[in-house]
Amino acid sequence: MDRRKSIKSIILGGVAGGLAINGCKPGTEGEAGAAEALVKEEKHFGRTPEEKELLKKLYAEQFFNEHEMATLGVLCALILPANGTYGSATDAGVPDFIEFMAKDIPAYQTPLQGGLMWLDHKSNKDYGVEFKTATEAQQKEILDAIAFPDKENPTYEQQFFSLIRNLTVTGYYTSKEGIEDLGYKGNSPNVWDGVPEDVLAKHGKSYDPEWLAKCVDQSKRNDMAEWDDEGNLLT
Repeated sequence: MDRRKSIKSIILGGVAGGLAINGCKPGTEGEAGAAEALVKEEKHFGRTPEEKELLKKLYAEQFFNEHEMATLGVLCALILPANGTYGSATDAGVPDFIEFMAKDIPAYQTPLQGGLMWLDHKSNKDYGVEFKTATEAQQKEILDAIAFPDKENPTYEQQFFSLIRNLTVTGYYTSKEGIEDLGYKGNSPNVWDGVPEDVLAKHGKSYDPEWLAKCVDQSKRNDMAEWDDEGNLLT
């Protein structure tokens, strides 16, 4: 079983842990991106004024520098690589998710940044190159040594890798691509044929044929529901 299938089996057998704030570097590009991201959020979720302000603040900040983001891109793709159908965790935008989480939960910042520094130190020491430019075999050799933490006394590097792996898996399997990869179709209702005829007759009631065809049509029970941009149910 390859890495992606192994992770998927774990996800299907349980529930991904919840995660979720502060950074440093505001800039005009970040602010523009924040506004665009906020518009996307508005289409799906109701936000309080306080939440909107917090989102603007977080999207406008940048915690990881360019080198760290590039290293995250390599790392996420190694943890959850592409297959013949779906792209890697990096293709699904997981590094940006981890960047957001590092701002949303300040306690993640030191472990994540320190772990990325350790990867470069280890790679430079063993191979004379930064982690992101090492060969895939060299990168995997470094990661394999920290991928299975000591349950009683995990090292700093092992704790870092556990955190980054959990964030990568959570980020991917809550993305559009990850949900499609899981094959999750949403909740499906049980078959309901309406109120039994004898109960309707007892109370002198009956269904309007037009209403019955619209609301209790089992031929459409496997059709995916569709909504318009205003949130109105179409089918």
